[in-house]
Amino acid sequence: MKNYDHNKIEKKWQKEWDKQGIYTAKNSYTKKKFYGLIEFPYPSGAGLHVGHIRSNTAMDIITRKRRMEGYNVLFPIGWDAFGLPTENYAIKTGKQPEKVTKENTDMFRKQLKALGFGFDWSREVNTTDPAYYKWTQWIFLQMYKKGLAYKAKSTINWCPKDKIGLANEEVVNGACERCRTPTIKKEKEQWMLGITKYADRLDKDLDTVDYLEKIKIQQRNWIGKSEGSEITFKIVFTHGQQSGFIPVFTTRADTLFGATYMVLAPEHPWVTLALDDNHVGVLNNTDEVRAYVAEAKKKDEIERTSDTKEKTGVELKGVKAINPGSGEEIPVFVADYVLAHYGTGAVMAVPAHDERDFQFAKKYNLRIKRVIEPSVIRTKVYINETMNTAEELKNIQNRLVNFEEIYTGTDGKLINSEQFNERSPEEARTKITNDVGGKIVTKYKLRDWVFSRQRYWGEPIPIIHCEKCGYVPVPEKDLPVILPKVKSYEPTDNGESPLATISKWVNTTCPTCKGKAKRETDTMPNWAGSSWYYLRYTDPTNTKEFASKKNLDYFTPVDWYNGGMEHTTLHLLYSRFWHKFLFDLKLVPTSEPYMKRTSQGMILAEDGAKISKTKGNGVDPIDIVKLYGADTLRVHEMFMGPFDQAVPWSGDTIIGSRRFLDKVWRVYEAKLANDFSQSGRAISKNKKSNSEEIRGLEKSLASEAQFQTLFHKTIKKVTEDIESMSFNTAISSMMVLVNEMDKESRIDVEDFKLFIKILSPFAPHIAEELWSLLGEKKSIHISAWSLWDAKKIIDDMMTIVIQVNGKVRGELYLSLSTTEEEVKIKVLQDDRILPWVEGKEIKRIVYVPGRVLNIVI
Repeated sequence: MKNYDHNKIEKKWQKEWDKQGIYTAKNSYTKKKFYGLIEFPYPSGAGLHVGHIRSNTAMDIITRKRRMEGYNVLFPIGWDAFGLPTENYAIKTGKQPEKVTKENTDMFRKQLKALGFGFDWSREVNTTDPAYYKWTQWIFLQMYKKGLAYKAKSTINWCPKDKIGLANEEVVNGACERCRTPTIKKEKEQWMLGITKYADRLDKDLDTVDYLEKIKIQQRNWIGKSEGSEITFKIVFTHGQQSGFIPVFTTRADTLFGATYMVLAPEHPWVTLALDDNHVGVLNNTDEVRAYVAEAKKKDEIERTSDTKEKTGVELKGVKAINPGSGEEIPVFVADYVLAHYGTGAVMAVPAHDERDFQFAKKYNLRIKRVIEPSVIRTKVYINETMNTAEELKNIQNRLVNFEEIYTGTDGKLINSEQFNERSPEEARTKITNDVGGKIVTKYKLRDWVFSRQRYWGEPIPIIHCEKCGYVPVPEKDLPVILPKVKSYEPTDNGESPLATISKWVNTTCPTCKGKAKRETDTMPNWAGSSWYYLRYTDPTNTKEFASKKNLDYFTPVDWYNGGMEHTTLHLLYSRFWHKFLFDLKLVPTSEPYMKRTSQGMILAEDGAKISKTKGNGVDPIDIVKLYGADTLRVHEMFMGPFDQAVPWSGDTIIGSRRFLDKVWRVYEAKLANDFSQSGRAISKNKKSNSEEIRGLEKSLASEAQFQTLFHKTIKKVTEDIESMSFNTAISSMMVLVNEMDKESRIDVEDFKLFIKILSPFAPHIAEELWSLLGEKKSIHISAWSLWDAKKIIDDMMTIVIQVNGKVRGELYLSLSTTEEEVKIKVLQDDRILPWVEGKEIKRIVYVPGRVLNIVI
């Protein structure tokens, strides 16, 4: 007996699967479909590492199960191949990005096929293929026609190393997401996409989809929806009669009478205007304010808004604001903890009821005015959710009165708010807003998407600049605008795209007036092609449209999408936005692209660090495949721990997964290889007494019943665990079952077939080989999924251990329906027990139902 040869078996079946095309989705339109999706892989020069395999294997398991359940499964693959990593690698090596991309995709394709993933390779797409990005450009033009794509001068995040503008989502902790270089702020004219126009729908429609709650939370936090009031404060100057107005956004209009100062963001237009040379004299401390603003602009948003950061600011001396509620003059500050893009960039500060404002007021000795009085009962909950004595409550009230602590809750009544006193905060919000001439509004933290990139390796933006006609879209008949081949594609120091130097390509004719014009030289970000790739998979060779309505209506939306949590504020948000836009144009059948979105925990390096190309701490999966086999790697990655949690890679423990598969093979060879026709378990033919034969038969029947119970429970558990992505416990249950199989003298052939069916999504090669050896002609992966027998998952037999004075003297195998009295009768009649109790006084019999019966003599 020998272990299975994974190298021979896996290559054999991978070729056969390709030949048979069993993973090819059919455009059948009537058969029930299932669309499973993984995130668009970026084919980097480093190739796949073991961390990438986890997500792919999970969706491969799910789609294999669906295929066996009778679905027409679409499980496609392609390449998100434009973007910085390839371009930077090309610059470093001197190779053309196009050549680098081909080498990388060839390597990735080879690696993925070696793992046995059931992708539909006939639908492979590549974002750098002109046949693909023609439609990326076409979608951009539809956005341009609808006013969603526009060019505007704005302050952007600039990466000094990559020499590129970045969207807010591409800046992590103040640094470039790709190269980790600290970004700086730079003003530049950029193409923008109006994602903010979809902010409300992007937030609300999360209620209609089955996403992990943590994914919904990340999406909503980034969208940052806030419902509140916009209230205008009058600005007055101590020098002269000038005046103006500044709108403030607040979610707590009920605290308006407690606003004792105003804070403006350093980038606020009014601050910029006050520092302008044309407005000398407006401020008494212009130089101090200018220095503070310059320093604030060097900090990233996370640093500025951190809860642990000490709040700083500078008073705008010579300027006051008028509280529209109380009519009081209040000072105005500029402070970096206020952001220009959130709300109106201006904050009414209520230090008695806001922690951030309270800290600032304490630091600068500003007035604190309490306007919400919490009720006594609510105060108990507010402080520590425990009952308080009268003296303790008095102390609490004193601390609030003396501003030793603040109250940020909303349970109580208004005080010090004139005609609004005694109203609840909730009631007062609308009434105060209306009384001071404000309005109820909804604001979002989300900003429009910076869509331009000043680099070479990206989709050309299909816009032409004409001095006479302005911006003119490239006619759709002229798409795609092909990215020209160039010798030099290094980024420029002046912030212009390398394409700007290619005069032959740049200089063109205006489609409208036929005069001289120039092409747009900025390119699209790599997020462009990945915002709609899942749609192209439904109809990848269509030359007349990005996908036919018939195919889109049949295959979309995506039923189940799995990917990393790190993309839930980038690709996921962007693709939902593009999809909603296409839905509004009646080009896709649903308003949401993905019905279900799940996420896996990362596989970390062995030392617990994140696997990265720069650290060189990745493990090549092909090395594992050669040594242990693809099936072993797949099982190991799914068995390492809960799928949604991060786990460190362990090369030492992978042998356990290999031994499991070896044991499956051994069970086949030992129990089934020589005889498929016999079933059941043999009963011993040795001469025994009648009672021994009966007990032996009882034991055999009990063993058979127990095995069948375990067998069908395992089928049920694996079936359910796949749906909940509890892959590790599914594998664990199969390991337990195989251990029991290994103990049995013979295994029923049909039972073994049912078992390898539930194993097949996890270990497709060995399952296919065993299926074939058992005489099956068609692939196991298109056979029917195993079903459990509900009657057999109920334990109907029990083993009763028999003790005499606490010492084990035998055991009985009885039906679960056997009563206590019946158990006692059978025990006392058992010829193994009679010698221990005959002629003895039985003082008592202790019975633990279903487990132990102890006779005390």
